[in-house]
Amino acid sequence: ERKHGSPEKPLSDLGRVSYESFWARTILLKLREVSNKPNAEDRMISIGDLADTTSFTQADIKATLDRLQILQYSQGQFYINANPKIIDYHLQRCGGEGVPVDPSKIHWTPHLTSDKWLR
Repeated sequence: ERKHGSPEKPLSDLGRVSYESFWARTILLKLREVSNKPNAEDRMISIGDLADTTSFTQADIKATLDRLQILQYSQGQFYINANPKIIDYHLQRCGGEGVPVDPSKIHWTPHLTSDKWLR
């Protein structure tokens, strides 16, 4: 749908921990992908670009980068410090790359609470 989204807030303590871990892992993997590009111009990414590729809100991305201390401020400008060592350190702390999922194995069926929908 190409829409940025966020869970309904306020989050419970467990929900907050789960989402923060998910956001961190997803953003760090994207930053690692970008930081490995050979051309310096291709290694540039904005919070808006991250929002477009992850569908997370910019506020959630900024909060995650702040929490990981990857969003830096210098000479009147914010920048994302995507040092590969820092990214790998944080990825190890949030459980690595996560469990691989085969999208072709995911099948969604709406939950029916009444048989009136079957008639």
